[in-house]
Amino acid sequence: MSEPAAEGGKVRVAVVGVGDFGRNHVRVFRDLAEAELVGVVDTNADRARQVAAEFATAVLPDLESLAGRVEAVGLAVPTVEHARIGCRLLEQGLDLLVEKPMAATLAEADALITAARRNGRVLQVGHLERFNPAVVAVEKVVTRPLFFEVHRLGVFSPRSLDVDVVYDVMIHDLDILLALVAAPVADLKAVGIPVLTDKVDIAHARIEFESGVVANVTASRVSTERVRKMRFFQQHEYISLDYTRQDALRVRVRQPGPQPQFDFEKLPTQPEEPLRAELRAFLGAVRSRQAPRVDGAAGRRALELADRVMAGILEHARRVQLGAFAIPQASG
Repeated sequence: MSEPAAEGGKVRVAVVGVGDFGRNHVRVFRDLAEAELVGVVDTNADRARQVAAEFATAVLPDLESLAGRVEAVGLAVPTVEHARIGCRLLEQGLDLLVEKPMAATLAEADALITAARRNGRVLQVGHLERFNPAVVAVEKVVTRPLFFEVHRLGVFSPRSLDVDVVYDVMIHDLDILLALVAAPVADLKAVGIPVLTDKVDIAHARIEFESGVVANVTASRVSTERVRKMRFFQQHEYISLDYTRQDALRVRVRQPGPQPQFDFEKLPTQPEEPLRAELRAFLGAVRSRQAPRVDGAAGRRALELADRVMAGILEHARRVQLGAFAIPQASG
């Protein structure tokens, strides 16, 4: 087991899996003053050498070579490998940031949580939008939200096609909803279809929480434009945030009635790349030995809700195939 970094000292870190997103982990860790980037591991030797050369770090031979060299790991391999590799790293005494979704199944998510607890390790899940300055600003003004409208639309990219859009894209907003609402889900209906792949490429869910909050969530990776917005209403006010612009607007009803009056307030934000803020927070948790903001339990809750959305999509598809939505013939 590696010795933990002293308070205020640099954390020795490696990145396992340096594909498109793993490369971004390498880039950011290399730039953070709190980190000492020791090296990278990837089963694709050419890719590992290319990324290591680009960011002036080393190629490490395998997972076993990490123990004693590093204290923490950023894990960005395909989702189906998260639990297997993540548990091995945690058993070696390494703190772990695992990309979202944290695992392919809830049982695998539980295995990661158990391994982290058994070995006294930090386990953080890579829901980087929690660190978006707009989300951070909105969290400070949430009181009792009543209705959410969420759109996360992107143009097609060959990245992350090993999972449905619910796990690739929508799960960001499911995680944020769970954090803002803090109530169990009472009912859920969903629909989704494949468009360009054999996975679900566009999905919509209507989620009702036990507190009465209703959320409409749409996610697509086949849009002609890029939209990443959340809007919600709470008593006498409306709040809109734009993930891309990293800003949030609060509109308050100062005088209701037939001639209403409004106050407009742009919430203060501190612009920063969400991945940078996320990895910096991870290093802070490693150094302080405090629970991370997005821990294994939060990652599991988001995965569980994503599973429920997918189950709703499959149920809707089954009903359609059985003709449950056929238009009835007029009598007489």
